[in-house]
Amino acid sequence: MKKNEAELKAMICDVCNKMWQLGWVAANDGNVSAKLDEQTIICTPTGISKSFITADKLIKIDLQGNVLEAADGYRPSSEIKMHLRCYEERDDVEAVVHAHPPVATGFALAQIPLDNYSLIESSLTIGAIPITPFGMPSTEEVPNAISPYLAEHDVLLLENHGALSMGSDIVTAYYRMESLELCAKTQYYARTLMNTQPEPEISMDRMADLMAMREKYGITGRHPGYKKYSHQQEANYEKTQTSSPASV
Repeated sequence: MKKNEAELKAMICDVCNKMWQLGWVAANDGNVSAKLDEQTIICTPTGISKSFITADKLIKIDLQGNVLEAADGYRPSSEIKMHLRCYEERDDVEAVVHAHPPVATGFALAQIPLDNYSLIESSLTIGAIPITPFGMPSTEEVPNAISPYLAEHDVLLLENHGALSMGSDIVTAYYRMESLELCAKTQYYARTLMNTQPEPEISMDRMADLMAMREKYGITGRHPGYKKYSHQQEANYEKTQTSSPASV
């Protein structure tokens, strides 16, 4: 069913402004999109700070990325390919947010997946957050890198890049990015207090009880269950280091 276009545009602008106020994006970083209907997506333009986004600057595209409506001089970001892959592979996704929240992105840069089930809220809502492989911006490498994770995850860390969240509406996608950054902050603080050791996890029987609560609370989207990515990431990192030219 087609949404109210003015309301959807206003919400996208609000999300963009909140992202900038929270320091998740700088300069022209990040992008936001949401479905207007089954064939039409409204997205942010490239080359504009999220603090300056207004409804008249937003762009309409189709599911193939063709521009349907845009003011003169405005075009979608090359990263819209990543958004389109989410819509293509997940029929439950109605909105996508890409940002560079500093603490979460720090985990991505340090090659540390957020896969410790220690915080109740993030364990219940988004679960383990893997780091997707490096993808060259503006190419199909980025959507291809996230594709293997879309079936199980609503939130992803992007190697050397930032983070991606998706949801059944624009507010849910935004909230998941908030949850990601809070999860990253609390795990960072805990590990600082514990001298970098991973914080204790919620027990498996308690995790089962948490998972059963998802339906009760009407939590939409996907959840990977109890899944670990740390060893995989360590192996990938070591492989990258051994295959890279020696630094001078």
